[in-house]
Amino acid sequence: MLTVENISVHYGERKVLKNVSLELKRSEIVALLGPNGAGKTTLLRALNGSVPFASGEIKIGETALSKLSRREVAKQIAVVAQENETKFPVTVLDFVLAGRFATGSAFGWETESDIAAARRALSQCDLAEFADRLMNELSGGERQRVVLARAIATDAKIFLLDEPTANLDLAHQALMFRLIRERCKNENCSAVVITHDLNLAAEFADEVLILKGGTVFALGKPAEVLNQHNIDEVYNVQVLLDQNPASGKVRVTTVY
Repeated sequence: MLTVENISVHYGERKVLKNVSLELKRSEIVALLGPNGAGKTTLLRALNGSVPFASGEIKIGETALSKLSRREVAKQIAVVAQENETKFPVTVLDFVLAGRFATGSAFGWETESDIAAARRALSQCDLAEFADRLMNELSGGERQRVVLARAIATDAKIFLLDEPTANLDLAHQALMFRLIRERCKNENCSAVVITHDLNLAAEFADEVLILKGGTVFALGKPAEVLNQHNIDEVYNVQVLLDQNPASGKVRVTTVY
């Protein structure tokens, strides 16, 4: 569905990403982990065509990302960026409807189908009663859920999420990942998710990619990648690893 082949990204003389490769398969969630400054957000932006890369190639299916227009990319890729870009006075419904521009008419007028898709996405994100509220009147967590609703409303098949659970309480963290997991399973979508929560990655991701210093440090199944050696090497912290009794997935507990 989305293939990354040895891409490198430079900011001037600084090499932010170096020969990163990744294959995102249909119905798959890849968790993107690593310390601050490892290149996670840069990689996510490159996957959306927002950051040029010095070498390598990114493909959607068999088509190079560089060959697609921004509108064509938007039809296939939905981005859930960090919520600090959403503090302006527009209604929640209008904000979500804006995500439909790639499938809209030539005149930019929303249709009944667009409005229905937006309201359905708001309902899925536990925001049905927020449609007429202004974005700048919402809490950070509420805005973050609205951003996810806009992504869902696009009907795109690839989701790129940059720390989507930031500012969310425990219940809505689970809701966020459950919605993405269900959409990948039921709608043949795929997702790349940046998170600092190793346990959420272990529970919901099919693959885990750890970046360190702009390079791929580890890539594989959560149970294989989230081990004591890798966590110590990347985060320089001691942890206890055991099995979550409810799910059977690996559980990471930091030793303070």
